[in-house]
Amino acid sequence: MFARSLNLNQPVSELKSIGPKNAARLKKLGITTVRHLLWHLPARYDDYSQTISIASLEVGSKVTVQGEVIKILTKRIFPRRLTIVDAIIQDSSGAVKAVWFNQPYIATAIPEGSVVSLAGKVNLDKRGVYLASPTYEKITGSDRQLRHTAGLIPVYPETAGITSKYLRFLIKPLLDDWVFEDPIPEKIRRRHGLMSLAAALKSIHYPTDADDIELAKQRLAFEDLILFQLKALLERRKVSQLSSGAMPFDAAYTKEIIASLPFTLTGDQKIAAWEILSDLARPYPMNRLLEGDVGSGKTVVAFLAAMQAARHNFQTVFMAPTEVLALQHFKTMNDLARPFGVAVALLTNSQALLNNRNETKASLKREISRGNPKIVIGTHAVIQKDVRFSSLGLVVVDEQHRFGIAQRSALIKSDRQSHIPHLLSMTATPIPRTLALTIFGDLDISLIREKPKYRQTIITQVVSDRDRKKTYQFIDDQINQGRQVFVICPRIQLGDPVTELIAKGQQSKLNLIWAEVKAVTQEYERLSKDIFPKRRIAMLHGKMKPNEKQSAMTEFKAGRCDILVSTSVIEVGVDVPNATIMLIEGADRFGLAQLHQFRGRVGRDQYQSHCFLFASGGQATARLTALVRYDDGFTLAEKDMAIRGPGEFFGLKQSGLPDLTMASLANLELIKKARLEARLILKDDPQLIKYPLLQERLAEFRRMTHFE
Repeated sequence: MFARSLNLNQPVSELKSIGPKNAARLKKLGITTVRHLLWHLPARYDDYSQTISIASLEVGSKVTVQGEVIKILTKRIFPRRLTIVDAIIQDSSGAVKAVWFNQPYIATAIPEGSVVSLAGKVNLDKRGVYLASPTYEKITGSDRQLRHTAGLIPVYPETAGITSKYLRFLIKPLLDDWVFEDPIPEKIRRRHGLMSLAAALKSIHYPTDADDIELAKQRLAFEDLILFQLKALLERRKVSQLSSGAMPFDAAYTKEIIASLPFTLTGDQKIAAWEILSDLARPYPMNRLLEGDVGSGKTVVAFLAAMQAARHNFQTVFMAPTEVLALQHFKTMNDLARPFGVAVALLTNSQALLNNRNETKASLKREISRGNPKIVIGTHAVIQKDVRFSSLGLVVVDEQHRFGIAQRSALIKSDRQSHIPHLLSMTATPIPRTLALTIFGDLDISLIREKPKYRQTIITQVVSDRDRKKTYQFIDDQINQGRQVFVICPRIQLGDPVTELIAKGQQSKLNLIWAEVKAVTQEYERLSKDIFPKRRIAMLHGKMKPNEKQSAMTEFKAGRCDILVSTSVIEVGVDVPNATIMLIEGADRFGLAQLHQFRGRVGRDQYQSHCFLFASGGQATARLTALVRYDDGFTLAEKDMAIRGPGEFFGLKQSGLPDLTMASLANLELIKKARLEARLILKDDPQLIKYPLLQERLAEFRRMTHFE
């Protein structure tokens, strides 16, 4: 029979055997089209590749047996409303009972005299060995036609009313009776030894062996990886065709600024600064990510870029994730820029400052629109509708990974400005190389791995419950020497006793915040009364007002309190050089990147610093062991991705990417191959006119995936 071409975008509701009820159930699994159905990949496989004799059954094993149904009975237990089907299956070696519950139709499906194949688990009760609810198929011809009880049988993610058997029933005919047009050209597949799309789908749903599965996964992942690369390369091209304010590199001015700094730049800082300043000199927008480990000095590199912009009469807007960090950046940059006569402003929801003067928000916004402050620092308050820049040339975004052309365009509200600002994103969360080549393939990347020479390695250890008292004594001794201490309270999670009654949705988030506030308050009281009654202790949490948070940080930074008890609000960027102890309660509840961020709050001066990890039950998890062993954030990022997988590592669970593609983001060799082919495709045909299927898939990929 001639195989027909299958429309992968066809709604599954139009397929035979799928009525409205099952269509609604499939939707719960994210299956609304034929493509979704075929790309609903097995979670695992049951190995029924060996059919064994009934006489050789072993209790606890999963087996396939074949034989004749010599007896089948249906029993109804009325008080419990239970239906039981008992069947006796016999082969040449013996007989075994099979039992099914609440499936009375089975007695009709495999009547006495039927030859059947059964696959399931061997159980034992007081009446002997039996098969518990085995999967069954009638053998009417060759057993090679079996799809549920022979070979490696796919087991899929399921939902109420949708079983793996039903999914196999839907998928198998599509693979047998239809053909699939392949968006990856044959010459590319041949070059890298990849299966066709049709072969890959058949192999992943009905593999002959484990190698089949891996080859199929590689082919399916390669398709999404090449789409990633095409998307990134096209984004780069789009940016290069836009106009931006060129800022020719003024070497003498930059050297003068560097000479005025109260510290010496590291080699990595100098290289990163050169890369950024070179980008600013071009007439199209910079699109660069500055990665630097905690405490590596990214802010001063961004400051050099802002000063270069000011030199050419452009404004820079610097967005920080919190008001605490925005004020810290303002104080640093205001001090550094003052000798050069460059005005620096701070604009947040609660503050407006110009140089060292308090301003009303209205007056500061007028000054910004006139182009007076060349550097404007703030939270997202700086991109509100009523904030207008005279000539915005550079946007610096701290700890917000995606800030695209659309957002930059929204910042330009002046008719006098037609260019797109340059963009510098900064992160203290190092990104594994494979993710940098895919998720951030449209960005140029600068790295700062070096730390200032005076920084000592932070001594990190997991503290058992029996050593808690000794650790508190050590902390008290450090306070006696004039040092200060951060205490981070554990993250509250759904399922904890304190939150088990929380409803779903936005209310749960609000209650979680209050639960964390409660945890901080309780820890503050415990430390104040029971552990360090003679010490000055303050607390910081997410429900405090901005001025209260700032007051707590100011007091701590000024040395007027010894211990600051906080939630994870302290995580990013806060700089207190005199703090040398980081104590993390419930450390096993935090991610590795976040733990490394916490640790980076200490060790910011010449004093030896310590990080104590108090885990639930005192047990060192893989994350905590990695944190103890490695001090370098880039190494930890690779370890973190290996432990959690790329999807969890970078918050891609809601990105629209299938799990298989997310897993492939750790495969550097496959990513390199996809990147090479994407470059060759665009070199051959920049508009993808010769590759209509790939063009169609790319458009769909752009709609489906979202990282901003």
